[in-house]
Amino acid sequence: MKPPVVLVLASGRGERFTASGGQGSKLQALLAGRPVLEHTLAAVRASGLPFHLEDAGHPGMGESIAAAVRATPDAGGWLVLPGDLPLIEADSLWAVAEALPAHDVVLPVYRGVRGHPVGFSAIHGPALQALQGPEGAASIVKRGKVLQLNLDDAGIVTDIDTLADLAAAERRLAAR
Repeated sequence: MKPPVVLVLASGRGERFTASGGQGSKLQALLAGRPVLEHTLAAVRASGLPFHLEDAGHPGMGESIAAAVRATPDAGGWLVLPGDLPLIEADSLWAVAEALPAHDVVLPVYRGVRGHPVGFSAIHGPALQALQGPEGAASIVKRGKVLQLNLDDAGIVTDIDTLADLAAAERRLAAR
């Protein structure tokens, strides 16, 4: 059985980040001296799972996911991971990947809050390739057989949308 591919989405505009006073791309903002995206990619690499970085400019998350799935047609499924989750742990990626063969959709949850990466089995390939718009794959999650997977990793819900989020992530990272 082929492993799922982690789709690292890095093509958003980051409008909330700049609106909060951030300069440039939130993914290139420094967190403990390294760009946010590099922290996310380090966790992906540490997981050992295959991955695809989707960093071409797309108008919405739906188009980003669709392009990434089209670029990885032989995957055994996909784990959709926004690039702005720099505190995610490699073990969380593995937990979603391990649960995926027995479920259509795996939705990680931290203390009742939905997080990422959301796992999709290969049966959803055509639907993922057809996505458009800002909502990503929410429509597939709504109609799929979903496993809500409880994980003890605040990193699955700690995204960087504003300067305040970046500062909070810096504090969490320093406390580790």
